[in-house]
Amino acid sequence: RKEYVDLYVNHIFNKSVQKPFEDFKKGFLRGCPARLWKMFLPEELQVFLQGHTTIDWHLLEKNVVYGQYNKLDQTIKNFWTVFHKLPEEKKKMFLAFLSGSDRITGYGLEHFRFCIADPQVENPDEVCPYAGTCYLTLFLPR
Repeated sequence: RKEYVDLYVNHIFNKSVQKPFEDFKKGFLRGCPARLWKMFLPEELQVFLQGHTTIDWHLLEKNVVYGQYNKLDQTIKNFWTVFHKLPEEKKKMFLAFLSGSDRITGYGLEHFRFCIADPQVENPDEVCPYAGTCYLTLFLPR
């Protein structure tokens, strides 16, 4: 029985997935050569590929660059007051709206910068906030 169980487990966990795994490995190594990623520990590689899941929102606020605004403008103060009251899930939704991902890149939060800019429209009450994800810019009407 033990030999049967060992052979069955080996088949399920190794033999049956060998071909799909080899195909995945071949594609992965084509896009990310092994010599580049072997320098990482497994945990570091995971963060590099998936990004950081825990975020210091106050550090994010400190890293913001303002276009046509400064951090003392009432619109900016109101934005951060409301933002910090949001639950974690909504903050991550904002991050996804801004950048296309709810995670911070593997380089870390201290290197993540985004801009809050005034779209400078005639009637700001008729314009919703929108994001330029390629440039990490939140256009926030006054």
